[in-house]
Amino acid sequence: MKFHHVGIATHNIEELIEKLKKYFEIVDISPIVYDSNQEAYLCMLTLNDNTKIELINGKVVEGFLKKRQYLYHTCYSTDNIDDEIKKLTSDGAFLVSEPKEAILFENKRVAFLMWDLGLIELVEE
Repeated sequence: MKFHHVGIATHNIEELIEKLKKYFEIVDISPIVYDSNQEAYLCMLTLNDNTKIELINGKVVEGFLKKRQYLYHTCYSTDNIDDEIKKLTSDGAFLVSEPKEAILFENKRVAFLMWDLGLIELVEE
């Protein structure tokens, strides 16, 4: 697995982008898209050092926002999502969301697992 991005829950994507612009050099902002598979509005920011921050708003993060927990997940890319899920679940991870296509990642498959690192997302390359 290779680190891909960090996911941040937010009440308002546009407002958070404006706030982050004060502190980070943002070199790319994706369009805000609605992904019905994830039940969320999503936007990916790329910083000048190529760090990626995904901003998430919608039903899927409501519980996090109520608790003022803004760090939602960390994401890792993998060549084979099914094999990686098998390895992680055999090591105690719990599959939260089966692999499904993600609009923000050009319909590549993603899955969510609860693991020792908290909630993680896998994206298949």
